[in-house]
Amino acid sequence: MSRQQGMSSLAMVLLVLVLGTLLLTGLNQQLTTYGKQVSGESLFVRHQASVQSALEWGRVQRWLIQPDAQCRQVNTSRVCLRRLNESRVLLIAGSNDLLLWRTGTIAEGQILFSPHGWSDFCPLNERSQCQLP
Repeated sequence: MSRQQGMSSLAMVLLVLVLGTLLLTGLNQQLTTYGKQVSGESLFVRHQASVQSALEWGRVQRWLIQPDAQCRQVNTSRVCLRRLNESRVLLIAGSNDLLLWRTGTIAEGQILFSPHGWSDFCPLNERSQCQLP
């Protein structure tokens, strides 16, 4: 009789080990998934910070008023100034699929950018004007 109790105890220990292994495997998969999400978000935040930096760099550059579109390269981003009409300009910075914009005006031969900062959506109705040339 004591031998039967030993077998049931052994079966319970094995069952607990199997359930513990399954639980740990599931938690490991969940941790791996969350790790990939955090890595992707971290990469996106660094990429956006780089484009924001390029946009700010472009804001303080001396741009010519005459060409309708002119571009400069900074690190991995391109910064372009597009003249929309006689009094408005659009500064565009981006790389890959991320673009940021900042509007500005031309007054007395100088370009003055909006003090309201950058925009992560196109401020114009015509989408083709918001693309990098």
